[in-house]
Amino acid sequence: MLRIQGLKAGYGVPVLHDLHLSVGPRDAVAIVGANGAGKTTIVRCLAGLVTPLAGSIEMDGVDITGVPGHRRAEHGIAMVLENRNLFTELTIRDNLRLAERAGRRARHDGTRFTMEEVMGLFDVVRERADARVGLLSGGQQQMVAIARALLLQPKLLVMDELTTGLAPRIVKEILAILGRLRERGMSILLVEQSVAIASEMTERAYVLSVGRVIHEVQRGGWQAMLSDRTLVKAYLHG
Repeated sequence: MLRIQGLKAGYGVPVLHDLHLSVGPRDAVAIVGANGAGKTTIVRCLAGLVTPLAGSIEMDGVDITGVPGHRRAEHGIAMVLENRNLFTELTIRDNLRLAERAGRRARHDGTRFTMEEVMGLFDVVRERADARVGLLSGGQQQMVAIARALLLQPKLLVMDELTTGLAPRIVKEILAILGRLRERGMSILLVEQSVAIASEMTERAYVLSVGRVIHEVQRGGWQAMLSDRTLVKAYLHG
């Protein structure tokens, strides 16, 4: 599905160096690392907001490295960025309708969501559908952002620092919803500073430090990784 090969990217000065990673069908993968490791730069490359200096990004064997950001959803990638990028002056319903319209152009036959299904996943979306997004709390806006991403009909859902700054109750609710998405076969790439959340929600991971993958957590390997205090302290500030 997603394949990143030899990715080099940055902002004048390279931040990512010869990065290789992949996400397969029905896969749940995390990218973990301390602040400044380069996690958000990977997300910005996937979103088409940063143009790589070298390397490639492929989705289902198609090179999308040069595809504009607003057309990445057509190739099966939907993003939930850290700042959410919602239209705060519009209602929840209007935000979702815009995504629903864009989702009709998705070029795949994977799991597809209807407006009714998405509203059923999130109580706040259903109960406050006609409220302006700008009036919602941060946690509620995060749920709207996930709902909007699902209506883009992705094969791969990419989420950057999904739970940062949210109350524990909201985090628990969001993680439960992600669990349901995984049961439906949705592939997930979770970019997360919290190792606890990453280990709960994903099967494997890439540990990033100074723009390089310095360790891979294979399936079934989370416990061993969390037990390696040297690794956690050195690269995750845990």
